[in-house]
Amino acid sequence: MNAPRGKTGTDMPLLQLLPNMLTIAGLCAGLSAIRFGVEGNYELAVQLILAAGVLDGLDGRIARLLRSDSKMGAELDSLADVVNFGVAPPLVLYFWALQDTRAGWIAVLVFAVCCILRLARFNVSSNADRDAGIGGPSAYFTGVPSPAAALLVLLPMSVSFAFAGSALLPDFVVGAHMVVIGLLMISRIPTWSFKTARVSRRKAKFFLLGVAIAGAAVLTYAWVTLVALCLAYIATIIWCLATKRPPKRGPGTEQEK
Repeated sequence: MNAPRGKTGTDMPLLQLLPNMLTIAGLCAGLSAIRFGVEGNYELAVQLILAAGVLDGLDGRIARLLRSDSKMGAELDSLADVVNFGVAPPLVLYFWALQDTRAGWIAVLVFAVCCILRLARFNVSSNADRDAGIGGPSAYFTGVPSPAAALLVLLPMSVSFAFAGSALLPDFVVGAHMVVIGLLMISRIPTWSFKTARVSRRKAKFFLLGVAIAGAAVLTYAWVTLVALCLAYIATIIWCLATKRPPKRGPGTEQEK
């Protein structure tokens, strides 16, 4: 006698696939960004990379909420990150400003390799922490996470879109910027983790008001707001460098992809 459909041990609720669906959607956004970069539609290309970053932030959290995280999902997420944050941003930047110089392609390769090395380090350390029973959020990451690096490396484009008609930076400056951001990904410098940020109940209403203002700014002045966010994040890196020592691997630190 056949088991009823939906009752076998191999069936699973469609909702359990939602995190992987978001990961695939983010991957499609990253690949499409490369396509629009080739076609010269640079604003849409950057927007698609930002969308991939948002989807990347959602898939893992939803997987934990639904208790549907798996090894396959983790590997799929890591491979998607290689495309979305290690390949698409430097290629779009290359099509935008660096095609006339061979050094520009070297900068693309350096950034991509650094991102892949960081993700490999993240995978290894995550598996080691899981085996050792070490887990939980930490106040600081080691190096700049790859989604943040993708946002930072696109800063020259965001500045150009925000202030239309402004002169572009020289090619060597854009290439050097790309290399520096790539090296920051594999560095040992501490970077602030937003996962441990806390807000007092008395100040929660002001925080929510700030979120509303930031959301309105993104909708009204998208590129100017993006530039401001990048500069604010750079300020946190400088602050961490000035006040914190490079972290050692252990329970007190955390890797972030």
